[in-house]
Amino acid sequence: MHFKIRFQPEGKSIEIDTGTNLLDAAKHAGVHINSPCGGEGICGKCRVIVKDGEFESEKTGHLTQDEIDKGYLLACRTRIKGEMTVDVPIESRIRAGQKIATGVRGKDFKEIVRHEGFVEPITKKVYVELPLPTLEDHTSDFERLKRELENLDYDTKGILCDLSVIKRLPTALREGNWKATVTLLEDGEAIEIVDVQPGDLTKKRYGIAVDIGTTSVVVYLVDLVDGRIIDVASNYNPQMKYGDDVITRIVYATSKDSGLKDLNSLIISNINTLTEGIAKKNKIDLNLIDNIVIAGNTTMTHLFYGVNPQYIREEPYVPAANHFPLIKAKDLGIKANEQAIVYSLPGIASYVGGDITSGVLASGMCRTKELILFIDIGTNGEVVLGNCEWFITTACSAGPCFEGGGVKFGMRAMEGAIEQVTIDRDTYEASYKVIGNAKPTGICGSGMIDAIAEMYLSAVVDQRGKIQLDIETKRVRVGENGPEYVLVWKDEAGLDQDIALTEPDIDNIIRAKGAIYAGLAILLKEVGYTFNDVSKILIAGGFGNYIDVERAITIGLLPDLPIDKFKFLGNTSVMGAYLSLISGHLRREAEGIAKRMTYLELSVSRSFMDEYVSALFLPHTNVDAFPSVREMMEKRHSANAKVQ
Repeated sequence: MHFKIRFQPEGKSIEIDTGTNLLDAAKHAGVHINSPCGGEGICGKCRVIVKDGEFESEKTGHLTQDEIDKGYLLACRTRIKGEMTVDVPIESRIRAGQKIATGVRGKDFKEIVRHEGFVEPITKKVYVELPLPTLEDHTSDFERLKRELENLDYDTKGILCDLSVIKRLPTALREGNWKATVTLLEDGEAIEIVDVQPGDLTKKRYGIAVDIGTTSVVVYLVDLVDGRIIDVASNYNPQMKYGDDVITRIVYATSKDSGLKDLNSLIISNINTLTEGIAKKNKIDLNLIDNIVIAGNTTMTHLFYGVNPQYIREEPYVPAANHFPLIKAKDLGIKANEQAIVYSLPGIASYVGGDITSGVLASGMCRTKELILFIDIGTNGEVVLGNCEWFITTACSAGPCFEGGGVKFGMRAMEGAIEQVTIDRDTYEASYKVIGNAKPTGICGSGMIDAIAEMYLSAVVDQRGKIQLDIETKRVRVGENGPEYVLVWKDEAGLDQDIALTEPDIDNIIRAKGAIYAGLAILLKEVGYTFNDVSKILIAGGFGNYIDVERAITIGLLPDLPIDKFKFLGNTSVMGAYLSLISGHLRREAEGIAKRMTYLELSVSRSFMDEYVSALFLPHTNVDAFPSVREMMEKRHSANAKVQ
C-alpha cells in the first residue's frame, strides 16, 4: 500500500510503500535530512517533527524528554503507516553558505610549486590538412589520415583507434573540407587516435580538474592552451544523504542492491552539473573539454569509477586499485567530449588516496630536503612525513565529529554555525562568531576546538575533559546527557533551545584529536624523529583551512611548536589535480610520489594505542610536551591564588 508523505518547508511530497522509514522516504523525495551515520540510528541527527499522520517510531536515547514533548522523532527510526506531513527543522537541513575550500590559501599556487615548460595535457591536438581523394588516389579516409600523421613524424605502426572515432571520421573530414584536428594519446610506444574533429581546434581546448571530497566537490575549468584557470565551481557531495564518512558509504554501497549504482550516479551527476554550469557561464562547448583529472580519497575514487569498495574496510584493507587506467568520458557518463581522457591521481592505500598524492605534489614538499609534516584533517586525518627523498604516510581515524557528527549541536561550517568562541576567565561568559552573521544553530569543527580550548583555559573543564560543576556560573549545569556548558541561550539562538556542549561531546572531540596527535607521533617515531626535527607543518583540507593553531595546540590536536612553523594550504587536492592536468612533468612527478610512499598501518602498530591513550587528555598526559599550554595554565592558577 502506498501513502503520500509531505515534507515541509520544502513543499516536496512522494508516494511510498507502508513500512518505509522516513529517512528513506526523504531521500526518494529529494529532501536532504542530515544523517551522518547513514541511517544507522547512531548519530541522532535526523530529527524531524511529524505534524500529522500515522507512524510507528522506536524509542531512542538521542532525544531529550523536552524534544519528545515537542514532537521530535528520528527519521531513520520512524516507519510510515499512513499519510503524513513532516517538518524538517532547520538543524536537520543543509543550508546555504557552507565554506568550501576551492584553492590554495593566501598565495598563488606558483609560489608553492614552480614548474617549467609548456602546457602539456595527457593528449595532443594535431592539425592536419589532407589531400582530397580522387579516382587516382582513392585511399580510405583512415589510411589517408595515418599517412598524413606519418608525414608529421608520428609512427603509426600498430596505431590504435576506437571504432566510434572511425564511425565519425568520414563526416568530420568532409565537414572540415579535409582540414581536421586529431587528438592523440601517446602511452609509451603506442599511439591512439582519440578523436577527429573538423577544422583547426588546436587553440580551443579545455580540461577540468576535479576534487571529489567526502563533503564537497570542486571543479576547475582550465584553458589547455595557456594553462589558465577560467572558472571554479563547487557544491556539496550529494552522497552525504547516505552517510557523512567513507565507512557509512561503503556500507551503503555493499549492503543495498542498488547502493553502488546510487552513489556512482550521484557523484557523476554532481560533476556534470558543476561542469555544465561553468561551461555555459563561460560560453564554452562541452565538446571542447578533452581532458579530465580527478583527485579523491580511495573510497571516493572507487565510487566515481563504480568499483566495489567493500574490501577497503575489511582486514587486510585492500582496495581494488590504487592506480586506475585511463578511461574515456563516455564510459563514465561524464558530460564532455565523449572521447575525453579521464585520469585519476594514484592512491597509496585504503585510507590514503589520490587526494593526498595530489596534496603532496601541490605543497611542494616533494622538492625540498627539509623534513616536512603534511596533514589533511578530516574524518580520516591523513598524514605524510618526508621530503624530496622519501615519504611515509598513515591515516588516523578521527571520526566525523570535526564535521559535526557525534556532537549534539555539531554541524558543518555553514551559515548559522559558531566558528569562533571565547570565554571570559572570570565570569565564564561566552562570546562567539557565527558564519553568515546569522543566529547560531550549532557549532562547527573550528568552533568546537575554540570552545574546548577556552573551557580548559578557563577551568570550566579539567585535563580529562570533565566539566567542573562547582564553578559559579549558570552556564554550567546538568542536562539530560550529564554535565554541559551552555554556549548560547535559547533567546539568542536560531533554535527553540539552548545550544550547549556536553561531556559526551567533549569526549568525542578528545578522542578525535587524540587519534590525530597519536598518528603524528607514531609516524615520527617510526623513522627516528621528534616534532622538534620538523621544519614545517603543512595543514591542508577544507576543515584545516579554518583552524586556529594556538587553540589546536591548547587541546593537543597539534604539537606545541612555534606558530611560524605552521602553514595553511587550503584545498591542495584540487590544486594537485590542476597541476597534473596542465603538466605532463608534474603528472609523472605525482606518480613518482605515490611509488615512493611507504604506508604505515596503525592497526598493527604496537605502540599506537599507548600514544593514543596518552593523548586522551587536555592537552596530553605529558603536559611537559606542551610548554606553552602549561605556562598559560600556571598563569591562570597564579592569578586565582592572588584573588583568593
